Amino acid sequence: MIHSLLAICLAAFLPVATFAEQPAEPLRPEWCRQLPRPEYAKLQRVLSNEPWFEVYRIRPGVFAIYEPKQFEEVISYLILGEKRALLFDTGLGVGRISAAVARLTPLPVTVINSHTHFDHVGGNAEFQEIWNRDLPYTLQNMRGESNVYSRDALAPERICGALPPGTSSKSYSIRPWKSTHTLQDGEHVDLGGRELEVIFAPGHTPDSVVLLDRKNGLLFTGDTFYPGPIYLFVPETNFAAYARSVAQLAALEPQIKLLLPAHNVPVAEPFYLKRLADAVRQVQRGKAKSRVTEGHREYSFDGFSLLLSDK
Repeated sequence: MIHSLLAICLAAFLPVATFAEQPAEPLRPEWCRQLPRPEYAKLQRVLSNEPWFEVYRIRPGVFAIYEPKQFEEVISYLILGEKRALLFDTGLGVGRISAAVARLTPLPVTVINSHTHFDHVGGNAEFQEIWNRDLPYTLQNMRGESNVYSRDALAPERICGALPPGTSSKSYSIRPWKSTHTLQDGEHVDLGGRELEVIFAPGHTPDSVVLLDRKNGLLFTGDTFYPGPIYLFVPETNFAAYARSVAQLAALEPQIKLLLPAHNVPVAEPFYLKRLADAVRQVQRGKAKSRVTEGHREYSFDGFSLLLSDK
C-alpha cells in the first residue's frame, strides 16, 4: 500500500452517524502491485513459513511482525530483554500473532499499544498482560469491535493474497480486551538488559505513545510517523497536540539511530523527525501547498505526506 492507515481503521470505534460524516478513504488500488517493498530485501527474514505474517530481525532482540497481505501493511514489534519481552502493538487480529511471538521467544510477554485504533489492538485478546493509557477513548476501545467498519478491512480490494484458513470478512471482529497496568508518561520498562521509555505523544489519537530505547538509539514511532500519507483527519485526531508531540520527538533526533514505524516499512532514518516537525509547522502557518481529493487535503513532503480533512 502507498499509505498506512484506512480512514475506516481510524474511525472503527466511532458511532455510525459520526463515521458517515467523514470523508471517504482515498483507497489507492495499485498498492498490491507495488509489493514487495524494496526495503524488505535488505532485512533478515525469519519464520518464513508463517501463513499471514512476515517476520524480520531488525536489530538484535528486535523483530518486526509485518502484515503485507492487507492494505494497512501494519507492523508490530517484538522487543526482547533477558527476562521479559514487550510486544508493541498486536496488529489486525487476522493472523494469530501470539503464535508467531511464541515461536520467537519463550519469555513472558507484555503488550503496549502505540494507540488503540483497531489495526493495532486486533491481537490484544490473545495476551494476559496489557499496559495502556487510562483515557475514556482507550476504555471505549477496550470493548472491541464487531461492526461493519472493522470487517471492511477484509474487503477484497484491501487484501493481497489469501486470508488465513477459517478467516472471513463476515466473521472478523476485534475481541474485547483489558488493560492490566496504567501507563505513565516517562515510565521506564525494564526487560532485563534492555530498558524502554514510554513517551506520551497525543495527536494522531488521544492515547498515542512512542517507545524509546535510549541505549540502542531506537525510537518506535507508532502512527506518529511512518513513510507515506499520515492520516490526521478523523475526530480523535488533534492536530495542535500532534504538532506538540512531533516537536518533542524532533528534539530527540541526536540520540536516535533508527526509527521503527508502525506501517509500510519497519526502518526509517532519524532525520525524518525534524523533517516532520518542519512540515507540520508549514501546515500550521499556511505556508504548505495541498492537493484536495475526496474531501481530504494532502500536503506532500519528501518521503511522507500529511492527510487532513478538507472540512
